[in-house]
Amino acid sequence: MTIVEAGDPVLRRRASEVPAAELGSAPLFELVDEMVAAMRAAPGVGLAAPQLGIGSRLIVLEDTAERMAHLSEEERRERARSDVPLTCIVNPVLESMSDEKEVFFEGCLSVPGYSALVPRAHEVVVSGLSPAGEPIRLRATGWPARILQHELDHLDGTLYVDRMLTRSFCTVEEVRTRYAGKSLAEIAKELGV
Repeated sequence: MTIVEAGDPVLRRRASEVPAAELGSAPLFELVDEMVAAMRAAPGVGLAAPQLGIGSRLIVLEDTAERMAHLSEEERRERARSDVPLTCIVNPVLESMSDEKEVFFEGCLSVPGYSALVPRAHEVVVSGLSPAGEPIRLRATGWPARILQHELDHLDGTLYVDRMLTRSFCTVEEVRTRYAGKSLAEIAKELGV
């Protein structure tokens, strides 16, 4: 399936709850498989059903050492980036557990080629269901919390550009060449944010 891009109305609408009758169904498992394949092919660390043009409250996420290989150990530590096993959550609900905000660059498969600094809660809890209908409750901090917040925003029709620090909006290539290896404090000083 093709990832839809900013401008498609499905990305600006609140997605609908997945009905209980669809839990455990072959079509739901097939959709999850398609979402995982699209996320990995992009490649990305998360994907929401609206990004495939489907207005359902369903997300997948996965972050691996391979996806982090371009970051130094210090950059991984500063971002609190850690492995996230492949996870799918149906009808997720987000609860912020912290007033503390962290700011890092984010991109989006539906806004290809661009990135910006986005403040996000340091710690969140997300509850929902597995595709089979089993309860899920995840507590996450750092980068995994950022992924969850980004994907749940998609389910409410929000893109990261709605939350970004506008002075930081730039191409992904600019982030890689200008800011690679720099701390967040150095980047913030350079951008005046």
